[in-house]
Amino acid sequence: MTALMNPRIALLGFSIECNRFAPPATEADFAGRTLLSGAAMLEEARSAAPRMLAELPGFVADMDAAGPWTPVPILLAMAEPNGPVEHAFFAAMMAQWESGLRDAGRLDGVYCVLHGAGLTTEEHDPEGVMLTMIRRIVGPEVPVVATFDLHANVSDAMTRTIDAFIGYRSNPHLDMRERGAEAAQLLRRLLGGLRTRIAARRLPIVPPTVAQLTGADAPERPYGELIDLGQQRMTEAPYAGKVLNVSVMGGFAFADTPFNGLTAVVTATDAAAAEGLAREIAEAGWSRRDRFAASLTPLEEAVRLARGTAEPMAAKLIFADVADNPGGGGRGDTMWILQAFHEAGVRDAIVGVIHDPPLAEEAHALGTGAHFTAQFNRTSLGGEFEKPFHAPATVRALHAGDVRGRRGIFAGSTIDFGPMAALDLDGITVVVASRRVQCADPAFLEALGLGIGAARVVVVKSRGHFRGGFDEFFRHDQVIEVDAPGLTSPILSRFAWKHLPRPVLPIDPETTWSPE
Repeated sequence: MTALMNPRIALLGFSIECNRFAPPATEADFAGRTLLSGAAMLEEARSAAPRMLAELPGFVADMDAAGPWTPVPILLAMAEPNGPVEHAFFAAMMAQWESGLRDAGRLDGVYCVLHGAGLTTEEHDPEGVMLTMIRRIVGPEVPVVATFDLHANVSDAMTRTIDAFIGYRSNPHLDMRERGAEAAQLLRRLLGGLRTRIAARRLPIVPPTVAQLTGADAPERPYGELIDLGQQRMTEAPYAGKVLNVSVMGGFAFADTPFNGLTAVVTATDAAAAEGLAREIAEAGWSRRDRFAASLTPLEEAVRLARGTAEPMAAKLIFADVADNPGGGGRGDTMWILQAFHEAGVRDAIVGVIHDPPLAEEAHALGTGAHFTAQFNRTSLGGEFEKPFHAPATVRALHAGDVRGRRGIFAGSTIDFGPMAALDLDGITVVVASRRVQCADPAFLEALGLGIGAARVVVVKSRGHFRGGFDEFFRHDQVIEVDAPGLTSPILSRFAWKHLPRPVLPIDPETTWSPE
């Protein structure tokens, strides 16, 4: 096959993980992260520290290295995980994507940066709606490839409209740039005449977020085993040479869609190979069904462990506030752990990142060294689990907000936190920010001059991506996942599900499944 010379490739994207129980996401949420069109998309993708996640930079870099091509950038909308997107804003973006495709003239291919767990206030499957529109505009012969977060909930529209489905394989997410590059490589093969088939098999399993680790050293990794199985089997008979990609999507429970469920998606040149391997992975997933469970540490026990770090020879610990993860739509402002640790007299601790714009603004107005009463959650930001907390504090450090990530999911990216402050609360240093971002990278604390290695206790508002950033300080056996209230609690029985297919594990023990 001979690849097309100087192909014209449309670039567009919609990337947000939506928690149905969180307040709606607005245009401002995208503008505060990545909302770029036209040449600005390419300029940012090619920059040294882009403000977007790494799929598009990886795609563009691989295409640039392969030879002449003509990118046709339309619109990339990317935001921190949040509630459903306001439908009117999504409709406006749809109009921009559609007009951009129609005005582009001849297109040889399309690349979409997607998440796969999006919602709008009126639509369960905005990615499927978007892909259906793209296929209608470009026709059946133009190849369309898309990358997805491994927390995607896979709808039928997602798989029937594209030619290659490429999901992340790493959780914490460390391979986004590589998946963008893989999309470029597969697209060039499609431009050379390759034809594909996609098969998907969904299981009645909605894995809790803490049960979706992939690292070889993770304490429990049934999900990682499925991803490893797919990568191994695609190189073996009868799939070798036929299977182009295997993506095992863990899904995102809090989207609460009719198509939630762990799903194996296989892109191949042969329909039988795609169907066969998707079924094989689904059967392997079902055999591991009892291992997709959350095992959290009660808050009272977490307090005891935190106090114990002061003992001679005790190991340092990192506590994950998994129920208030901004990376899953949590508001980043619950006080359960901070208040309990403060009242228990925990010292040599760092807590971050708390989303509290009024408090950050007040700290900046007072200045470094000021003593005052820090009032957390004095105004509601829309979180049902917010409660006020106040304590004497000293402003230890201030920061304007732009931080360049150095490890994990945000490595090499620029993140804007808005005004930030480090407040000393009787030996607990609390990092407060004006924009809501999960604490997945030590750089977010180091930007305020904090020495993570010197702390006995670190508390992060993050579900699991912190493992890819803080692993230079903490091993897996030093991680404590705390059971506290919040919008992203891995205890799924606590939520009032409306659309989730039932019965489903781990919520309904009576759930059954057959590969037939």
